[in-house]
Amino acid sequence: MPRLPAADVIVPGWRTIGVIGGMGPAATADFLTRLVAGVDAASDVDHPRVLVDSNPHVPDRNAAARGEGPSPGPALAAMAQALVVQGAELLAMPCNAAHGWADAITAAAPNAAFLSMIDAAVAEAMVQGPRRIGVLAVGATLALDLYGKASPVPVLAGDLAVVQPAVNAIKAGARDAATRAALAGEAARLVAAGADVIIAACTEVPLLLGQADVPVPLIDSTAALARATLAAARLSG
Repeated sequence: MPRLPAADVIVPGWRTIGVIGGMGPAATADFLTRLVAGVDAASDVDHPRVLVDSNPHVPDRNAAARGEGPSPGPALAAMAQALVVQGAELLAMPCNAAHGWADAITAAAPNAAFLSMIDAAVAEAMVQGPRRIGVLAVGATLALDLYGKASPVPVLAGDLAVVQPAVNAIKAGARDAATRAALAGEAARLVAAGADVIIAACTEVPLLLGQADVPVPLIDSTAALARATLAAARLSG
């Protein structure tokens, strides 16, 4: 049976959202939950159309940043192109580290707006008027200095030896007190070093760490991207 052309699917009031996901799957599911919760909806039809490619086989971002594995760029570009073919008018990617290859996405899908998770999180952090921002992030995000390049104030990086094992554990399903305590302890260390705000700069971190665990404002990068995505997708009038 021939598939209905994507352009024929029209959702009043919204641009169609394409999600480049699967890095990891739980973080993508969390992002989709935030999109649903962020709409003041009275019924199903009040929500935007969302197309999702949850691909957990995108090459490892941390290995690529170390020069020890293939670039994820081609896979991300292919995902972006496929989503646009299906009708996506704007693209969001709930993975901080993968933003190191955002140029591959924008080159592959020049007619769809790409919403930067990094920019969204930094913008929300700057509302707090910080002198320094602390980031809890994995290797590729730190190695590529994604937050340092985007932030107008100095960025303090969490200890990779603490954050990376915690993220790996969360990806494997851990939701235990010890893993939460490790992340909370690293956030507290960054605050002691001068951070006025902490960004959960890996989408696995807010699956476990919450505001109650951090003594300064905690910016959830997943939630920031969801808010920015809905704002960009909503048609005025």
